[in-house]
Amino acid sequence: MGGVLVRLIRETPGVTLAGAVDRPGSPRLGQDAGEVAGAGRLGVEIADGIEPSAGEGRVIVDMTTPEASVAHVKAAAKTATPIVIGTTGFNARQLRQIRALAARTATVLAPNMSLGVNLLLGLVGQVARSLGDAYDVEIVEAHHRFKKDAPSGTALALARAAGDALGRRLERVGVEGRSGIGERKKSDIGLLSVRAGDIAGEHTVMFGGIGERIELVHRAHSREAFGRGAIRAAQWVAGKENGLYGMQDVLGLARERV
Repeated sequence: MGGVLVRLIRETPGVTLAGAVDRPGSPRLGQDAGEVAGAGRLGVEIADGIEPSAGEGRVIVDMTTPEASVAHVKAAAKTATPIVIGTTGFNARQLRQIRALAARTATVLAPNMSLGVNLLLGLVGQVARSLGDAYDVEIVEAHHRFKKDAPSGTALALARAAGDALGRRLERVGVEGRSGIGERKKSDIGLLSVRAGDIAGEHTVMFGGIGERIELVHRAHSREAFGRGAIRAAQWVAGKENGLYGMQDVLGLARERV
């Protein structure tokens, strides 16, 4: 995603790459970020810390790991630099930290930054409310073999959207994969994860009834959809008041749970 963002930033009017960060010890440290991303020389060297890139007139875009993201939010809060977070896999403690730090700088936190997925979140809630408890809810997500967290953050957000509409807490009714013998509980919301090859991202929300089923599907053909959404979020959050926002705030849609 870092390379995708660098290439897209170069193509976006009014946006300039001010810094690039990689993990400590990376062989890319000190190299030109544009050349590494295949975007041509940009005169921005890759560093191992976010602090030199933070400050007035900047927005941090973070798509790393939960541990790194929390550290980046701390740096953003210290310098009052707005930040956009597209990382997934946070635990409850890390989310509490981000919420607390967001009181000190404008923060966009979203499990998925594509326009299509955020529209899908609204549709899932609408369909679930209309169908009610008569239809079973199952979610299947597929990603590339290198993705570390499962289920995906987007799958969890979709499951919460359905659960909220049906008056169910995902923590109580979510079922991640199935094995053994036993019937499905009526209140279950199933989540199944597939990891294979270079799949950019695919999510299917199935509402299964007796005699029919409805499927809502989103397929990302490349990571550019996420990158374009992240840049749009960065443009939007610049100058916003301190606080925690979701991608649906950026798009002017109903507020999502993060």
